[in-house]
Amino acid sequence: MDAFYASVEIRDRPELAGLPVVVGVGSRGVVLSASYQARVFGIRSAMPVTRARRLCPQAVFVAPRRGAYAAASAEVMAVFRSVTPEVEPLSLDEAFLDVSGAIRRLGRPTRIAEMIRAGILEQQGLTCSVGVANCKFVAKLASARCKPDGLLVVPAGEVLGFLHPLPVAALWGVGEQTGHALARLGLRTVADIAHTPLAVLQRELGQAAGAHLYALAWGSDERPVIPGMPDKSIGAEETFATDVDDPEVIRRELLRLSGRTARGLRAGGSVARTVVVKLRLANFTTITRSRTLPEPTDVARKIYATACDPGCDWWGCAPRASSPSPGRPPSLRWASSPPPGVTPSRRWTGSPAGSGQTRSARPRSSGPARRQARRHRPARIAHLRRSRRSCPEVNSA
Repeated sequence: MDAFYASVEIRDRPELAGLPVVVGVGSRGVVLSASYQARVFGIRSAMPVTRARRLCPQAVFVAPRRGAYAAASAEVMAVFRSVTPEVEPLSLDEAFLDVSGAIRRLGRPTRIAEMIRAGILEQQGLTCSVGVANCKFVAKLASARCKPDGLLVVPAGEVLGFLHPLPVAALWGVGEQTGHALARLGLRTVADIAHTPLAVLQRELGQAAGAHLYALAWGSDERPVIPGMPDKSIGAEETFATDVDDPEVIRRELLRLSGRTARGLRAGGSVARTVVVKLRLANFTTITRSRTLPEPTDVARKIYATACDPGCDWWGCAPRASSPSPGRPPSLRWASSPPPGVTPSRRWTGSPAGSGQTRSARPRSSGPARRQARRHRPARIAHLRRSRRSCPEVNSA
């Protein structure tokens, strides 16, 4: 769907048509959706609302109506299922469809895509963009490339011609860190990855990630469309109207969110083993910590006890990391301690257990202690050094 939340608001309030519309309000809120008129000003989803207001003061900011979006989504999914039962929803406004079983009844995939777009527009007054390809990965890319209100068909014989000019960020699994690693190797496009030896990619990115990106770069995605795919996670969150630095208030909120999460698990007939706590500071710095339980649970008390466990890294630093000064990163203290034999300076910065230690100021220490400290440096430093030595080999290939 195209700017789904914003499109629903414009449909229900025709006076908003043609205006920059942003779904999201409050000084602490984030943009949930923005119309294409608002995106011209640089407004994007997940952006702080305050920043969006600075970029486009004349935009219309509306409060989200999640019930309306869920109702519209149900109707859109019903249109999909009228074409084929093989529907795999990704979110409220996106799904994969396997139409191979409907070709004899409805015609070629291009005609089916046109029928779907026309049906949604007629029944819901909403536009959607459709990508047609022989695998999920390419179809999703095609739908993104033809937004808004478009249709793009990528025939099997033209997949590589479509993929290879794209930047590496177009591949699933290429985030900020992987993008930096590929850039160090001089890989800028999907074609660069496709023509890099698989062994080199696996050495630099790991066995699984290297093989994954190599396969995608050649248009290979064997994953089938899975109808009714179960949720992989469930959670609840809350954004405070003002800064909160009182541990008791945080604990009460954790208790409330634990109850919401547990109810969601029980409603879906699910249990979970891993509890994740996400804390966002006033400057939008985000801290995330997780703890895996010995046994799965759907009990709020166990979820809450795990979230409040003093042994969890985030709990020791969160109450002391509130209300940082604007433009100044918060000061955090982790549970882990400095390496043996090294006296930390007052500018010591720690890391979560198991990831090594770093020092932002060199303390005075003896030769043996300095050698001991070197053994605690992050593996990432050694990895970067190996990458530099490997670059000439990749470039020559």
